[in-house]
Amino acid sequence: MSSGAAVPTPSVPRPGSDPETGPTAGTVVLTAADISRALTRIAHEIVERNKGAHDLVLLGIPTRGVPLAARLAERLAAIEADGAPDPHAIVGELDVTMYRDDLHRHPTRTIGATRLPASGIDGKVVVLVDDVLYSGRTIRAALDAISDLGRPRAVQLAALVDRGHRELPIRPDFVGKNLPTSTSERVSVRLAEIDGAPAAGDASADAVVIRPAAAQPGSSEDGEARA
Repeated sequence: MSSGAAVPTPSVPRPGSDPETGPTAGTVVLTAADISRALTRIAHEIVERNKGAHDLVLLGIPTRGVPLAARLAERLAAIEADGAPDPHAIVGELDVTMYRDDLHRHPTRTIGATRLPASGIDGKVVVLVDDVLYSGRTIRAALDAISDLGRPRAVQLAALVDRGHRELPIRPDFVGKNLPTSTSERVSVRLAEIDGAPAAGDASADAVVIRPAAAQPGSSEDGEARA
């Protein structure tokens, strides 16, 4: 017999839309359209800065720097219609795990793969691509990793978001959005290639979101996972 008291039914999150990590949690500061426009602008700036797209190598820093590098390569090929480089031939990925300066604090890490284009990086202009630039320590590790792989003519840095709070004298050459943040906030980047298709009711899997510090894992947060 029912006592008449209502029994609360626990809410079940939709697949792909976890309340902590879904693209609609927190404050959306970049939508899919914003991200697309930012990447297109960065691609034009890279071409202008380097007087073309020849001798360029784009190295994405895992995780989300890798698909961002691939998207940039496609835009570079579209901009440089005459003699444009094959976008697949100029993209690689650079794992910096063993070059980090905090291994003694977090010794258990999964070592990823480093993949360079067949042409290598010697004499090339290497553009490092990352999603969120924070303390600069990931980029310092990337520079150390590059020095073990070859001698590029120049190294440049492209970041989708620069959230400030640098701890090292590192500055990006190309930025999608400068985003003033508090150190207590988390900047999360979601990309379709990594996070999958959007759940029902979500406009897109692509988004940049600011969350309070309590919000948790599941998306890229340079300030926490790769400071």
